Amino acid sequence: MTRFRDDPDANALGQALAGLRKARGLSQAEAGARMGVTSQAWGLYEAGRRPGMFRPDVQRRLTAALDLTPEDLALEMARRPAVPAPASDRLEESGRAFSTKGPPGSVRRTLQLRDDDLAPWAGSGVVLVYDLSVWPRRDQGCVVETADGPVIGLYHRGDRDTVVLRGPGGDKRVLQRSWIGSVGAVVARLEGVDWPQ
Repeated sequence: MTRFRDDPDANALGQALAGLRKARGLSQAEAGARMGVTSQAWGLYEAGRRPGMFRPDVQRRLTAALDLTPEDLALEMARRPAVPAPASDRLEESGRAFSTKGPPGSVRRTLQLRDDDLAPWAGSGVVLVYDLSVWPRRDQGCVVETADGPVIGLYHRGDRDTVVLRGPGGDKRVLQRSWIGSVGAVVARLEGVDWPQ
């Protein structure tokens, strides 16, 4: 079996590919089927572990499976920050305490709710931990970062132009992709935490 060394450039390319696939609302299996490979093979591309990722013909096949172009992939790579979240945005795991520090490559942030608009899912004072490297599943809590500030809700669906969130009462909010800076899945809700203001 071939062993691959960790290549930051291949990892960045794989993460960009994963971001494009998730933005299109496709699973690895669906994207792989469109390209004529298995979900495992597609996953190796996203993990930066497949040889030939930088070949133009391979990139054309990968992006064509997403109805995109290699230029879209290059733009996605350029858009993604290579710098992890500042240490002040991370929590350390200690015994039974939870943290915002995630696996390598994750970009986790925290946000404390100031109202009960999302009750009963989450109320005032709850600290949401969200990961910008994880696209939310349907009905999973998420934080959408926009120029006007964060928008919080339950992920409903997304396409090339919009992301749709639901409130706990079922009301829907449609956000234009042009307004969105990033989207992250809520990976933890911390209650009863004394959080620095």
